Amino acid sequence: MKSTIGAFLILVVCTCLVYAQTEVGAQIALGDSMYAKFDNAAALTAYLQAINLDSNTCEACWKASRAYTDIGETLEGKKRSEYFKNGEIYARRALRIDSTSAKSHLFLSIALGRVALDASPKQRIQYSKEIKKECDLAIKYDPTDDVAYHVLGRWNRTLANLSWVEKTFANIFLGGVPKEASNANAAACFEKAIELKPTHINHYLELGITYDMMKEKDKAREAFQKCLDLPKSDSGDDTYKKEAAERLKKL
Repeated sequence: MKSTIGAFLILVVCTCLVYAQTEVGAQIALGDSMYAKFDNAAALTAYLQAINLDSNTCEACWKASRAYTDIGETLEGKKRSEYFKNGEIYARRALRIDSTSAKSHLFLSIALGRVALDASPKQRIQYSKEIKKECDLAIKYDPTDDVAYHVLGRWNRTLANLSWVEKTFANIFLGGVPKEASNANAAACFEKAIELKPTHINHYLELGITYDMMKEKDKAREAFQKCLDLPKSDSGDDTYKKEAAERLKKL
């Protein structure tokens, strides 16, 4: 009798676990569907529901981080800062579950970059060190990730064009501006990102901005024009296209 009850309880537990995992998968799939439709708010709700069902789901955590930072891009002030900070929190949570997750390292680097937007010059320099580390780890675990190279390109360009105040803090906290940080390396990173995903509009926008800063006007025009020619495939593409058109007009 006891063995029968024990077997029944084990069956019930196993059934519940299978059901929970099925629901987690369903919520992640729903979030992915909403993300593909550029509905980041609905995607975030689904990913958070998946996390509520199973708090050890790395994929749901890094996707929640992505959604938080994407939504934060559309906000202003304190609300924007809160969303960016939540992006950092969920990326770190994902890494506690799986420290080898390339996407978790990637979206932590992105979230930190967004958090740094609202930080002081001193804090931005301090953040830059961890951003670079997380980006390098993302590439280490997945060298085919175009967005990781994009982030690395932004890091190079940002560090190569620091203000006098920021350079002072770089001397204090980084031992100076990293030697590898340059506009040329930034352009190379964006070119690599384009090689990996030639349909991503923002790669071309940032490449164009970089070439413009390098006084490579023809290459900048070509990159900006590519932004306008490509079809929309991301929630931010309308904004990227608008900026590309404005920059192209100025050239």
